[in-house]
Amino acid sequence: MHPIVTRAQRAFESVFEGQADVLVQAPGRVNLIGEHTDYNEGFVFPAAIDRYVVVAARSRTDHRVRIYSAMYDEMAEFQVDNISEAQGNWADYPKGVVREFYQLGHRLCGLDAAMVGNVPICAGLGSSAAVEMAMGAAVASLNNIAICKPDLALLGQRAENRYVGVNCGIMDQFVSANARAGHALFLDCRDLSFELVPLFDDSIRIAICNSGVTRGLTDSAYNDRRAACETGVSHLARAMGTKIGALRDVSLAMLNTYRGALSETVLKRCRHVIAENDRTQRAVALLKAGDLSGFGQLMVASHESLRDDYEVSGEELDLLVEIALRVPGVFGARITGAGFGGCTVNLVKRDAVATLTDAINATYPQKTGLTPGIYVCSAVNGAAQVA
Repeated sequence: MHPIVTRAQRAFESVFEGQADVLVQAPGRVNLIGEHTDYNEGFVFPAAIDRYVVVAARSRTDHRVRIYSAMYDEMAEFQVDNISEAQGNWADYPKGVVREFYQLGHRLCGLDAAMVGNVPICAGLGSSAAVEMAMGAAVASLNNIAICKPDLALLGQRAENRYVGVNCGIMDQFVSANARAGHALFLDCRDLSFELVPLFDDSIRIAICNSGVTRGLTDSAYNDRRAACETGVSHLARAMGTKIGALRDVSLAMLNTYRGALSETVLKRCRHVIAENDRTQRAVALLKAGDLSGFGQLMVASHESLRDDYEVSGEELDLLVEIALRVPGVFGARITGAGFGGCTVNLVKRDAVATLTDAINATYPQKTGLTPGIYVCSAVNGAAQVA
């Protein structure tokens, strides 16, 4: 049993007394390539990482819900049949999940729950989705609700879209629910078909570097980027005289032909998404062929596009990538997650991890005044009941 599961058990016993009925863990994630493509019905290639949110929960005989967050040392209370408007804090995520189950017509019991996590918060590693998947699986278990993992992911996405107010795509929830150890998940975000692709052998590591710059999606330009993509689809369809479902349906050649229909900003946003879809598909093929150098080059191209066309990077993230790419044994580095702060992901030889760590610790704090976090991660299974 993972130590964080034991921590969740102890937190529950301390706050609520007695034993939990169910314990569920759900992982965070790192996206290897395919950024800001999920809400454009495109392709993504994430892996679940060995950083978790664990929910220890017990049913109640009334409709009252009490959730204790060890991460914030706070308690949230509400009724399953009377959930107020979102408050803009951590409790919105589990509340939104309960609300979605209730709106599906399920007769829900109340519950007490303790939530413990070690997924870095506001770092672009899927902490919100891990909360949603852990809470969703716990609610389903306590109420004997049969729900498949893709549907659980969709429920979590709806909670974030409709209740929290973030127009996120499906990637984070989907990989947190459906991942397999030792694999990345190649997901078609249009029809949710997916392939679990084996990752590298033991000589290669995924190293995540946390910039120390936090972000809040609802307060950031994330929704603006999504709106720009939707504007691009609308204007391109009008210019072409045809229906376009999403940027997934537009090639770079088409974009260049009809670029006059778009403002410069919208053109750049669309160019990133269209090129990123192509990069992601090529990257998966290269990984299957064992071409890590080619995969790494596409990671770098992805970062440059996110920096220049999607404009979601920043000085700190760019610096982390620059430092990493100077280290022998690093195949590629890029922003992972929505950007506006958060983390980079690095594909690196195992025997170069220490050199990479030393290089970042020697340069990054000096130039930014920030302390980086460096996590060497394994690809793990998706959400599961552990007790």
